[in-house]
Amino acid sequence: MRYAVRRMTERAAYTEERDAAGFVLAGGQSSRMGRDKALLPFAGEPLIAHAVSILREAGLPVAIAGAASSARTSLAAYAPVVEDSQPGLGPLSGICTAMAGTSARFAVFLPVDLPLLPPSLIAYLLHHARITGHAVTVPSINGFIQTFPAVLERSALPELQNELHSGQRGCFSAFRAAADGLSQPIAGLDVELLAQSGQISHPLGLPPVRWFHNVNTVQDLHRAEALWSHAIA
Repeated sequence: MRYAVRRMTERAAYTEERDAAGFVLAGGQSSRMGRDKALLPFAGEPLIAHAVSILREAGLPVAIAGAASSARTSLAAYAPVVEDSQPGLGPLSGICTAMAGTSARFAVFLPVDLPLLPPSLIAYLLHHARITGHAVTVPSINGFIQTFPAVLERSALPELQNELHSGQRGCFSAFRAAADGLSQPIAGLDVELLAQSGQISHPLGLPPVRWFHNVNTVQDLHRAEALWSHAIA
């Protein structure tokens, strides 16, 4: 009963005025994995459960964006599913649909295949976006700006939609266009520096270089499980 009440509460959250909302991007084709990666088991739970938990622990109401129609029923057990208004156009379409459907000023996007990210990183990216008002806030690791997780201010939506409608499906290029359109730089936060200063940390003590391990193949999944198991040993 409490689980059902939580589902109802989260659905209601998207009809209210909110400062920020979290979305798990789970619409990839998973071609390299050979099956829907969102439901693959990782550390005793599906990857989708880990992604939802990361956003919730960062203090956000959570929905799932960009899911394939064949997976919507199974994914709805973990969080409300936002149906993509233009399915088949990649994650940028899911992002635009999610942002258009929420009244939150900030939308936080986390791919389903980054299970080692700590909630503190999500929380800090959002904190920085709230203070600065940047349209696009993302992390930087080893000097390289990452596409996700991303905090997008709703003023970025028109340019993101323009990019999608023009056939440009790359998320980072769309983020850059949105920031340029608002005469802003993309805010890329140095993850190593934040960790060294104690402003973010991993609950299992994993170093920042491991946080962005992406699960695209079976081998990637095994590597992530090995990192997780070693950290809790």
